[in-house]
Amino acid sequence: MSDTPSPLECKPWYVYLVRAANGSLYCGISDDPLRRFIKHQKGQGARYFKTSPAQALVYMEQWPDKGEALRQERLVKKLRKAAKEALVAAFACEHECL
Repeated sequence: MSDTPSPLECKPWYVYLVRAANGSLYCGISDDPLRRFIKHQKGQGARYFKTSPAQALVYMEQWPDKGEALRQERLVKKLRKAAKEALVAAFACEHECL
C-alpha cells in the first residue's frame, strides 16, 4: 500500500455563493462550481432556485478536500447577509483588479 493520496483525494472542492433573482445569496459546495451553477440556472440541484432563479456565480473559494469545504460552508452559512455581501465584494474586486 502507498501513502500517496489518490487523484480523487487530491481534487479540490469549492465553497460558492450564487445570487438569486430576488437578491438573496445561496451557499453551496462543489468540485466544479461552474457546472453546478449551470445546473442551478436550469432549476436543478437545489430546490432553493425553484422560486427565485439563479442569476450569477458571485463567490468561490477553494479547499483541498470535501470535508474542509463542508466545514467552511457551515461557517459561511452562519454569516449575516452583510458579511456574505462583503465576501462577494472582495471576490469581485480581487478578480476585476487583476
